[in-house]
Amino acid sequence: MHASVIVFPGSNCDRDVKVALAASIGHEPDMIWHGDTDLPKTDLIVVPGGFSYGDYLRSGAMAAHSPIMREVVSRANAGVPVLGICNGFQILTEAGLLDGVLMRNAKLKFICRDVFLRVERTDTLFTSHYTQGQVIRIPIAHHDGNFETDKETLKRLEGDGLVAFRYCDQGGDLTIESNPNGSIASIAGIYNEKRTVLGMMPHPERLVDMLQGGTDGKPMFDGLVEALAA
Repeated sequence: MHASVIVFPGSNCDRDVKVALAASIGHEPDMIWHGDTDLPKTDLIVVPGGFSYGDYLRSGAMAAHSPIMREVVSRANAGVPVLGICNGFQILTEAGLLDGVLMRNAKLKFICRDVFLRVERTDTLFTSHYTQGQVIRIPIAHHDGNFETDKETLKRLEGDGLVAFRYCDQGGDLTIESNPNGSIASIAGIYNEKRTVLGMMPHPERLVDMLQGGTDGKPMFDGLVEALAA
């Protein structure tokens, strides 16, 4: 199995993703510079977190128009799985691969801490190693993570089962206190229609080894590798 990690000016989680993927795959992924115009043959594309282009204009807006993103969009439309984490989620919405928009956090402050997420479904490439309704602990680190969309799009996301994760408390309940950024319906991550593209604000790559304080993110990468290497 081969994976590719896209690197932008200002990316700061690309190496974390590289380490997480290498631990699951057994070899390092390809690191692809934003100015490249082609991708090697790949089974998975990861758009990592950070502050691409300094978050100028809007978070992810400039990165979405990088040369490599044309190829990412093309591969995604052809069915290649894509995972966008934090700034990567923002980039995927700006590129039109995912619905909605990521706005400033409700309290207008940068948030960096662990949160609890509820896994909404497990019949996807990204969540097959979790259990339905499982509560996992994953770090967040963002200023613009407030997911918003219009009523009709929200209705479709809910009705089609395209919500991947929701912010919750330790018992799995959705509360105002457990929603760190004000996201509509406590949404922390969503899929595209085919569930081959996932965007999420929390950072699973930051909890894949006990030396990091936990391994709640590791099942995502292990599941992806198992599914895509088959």
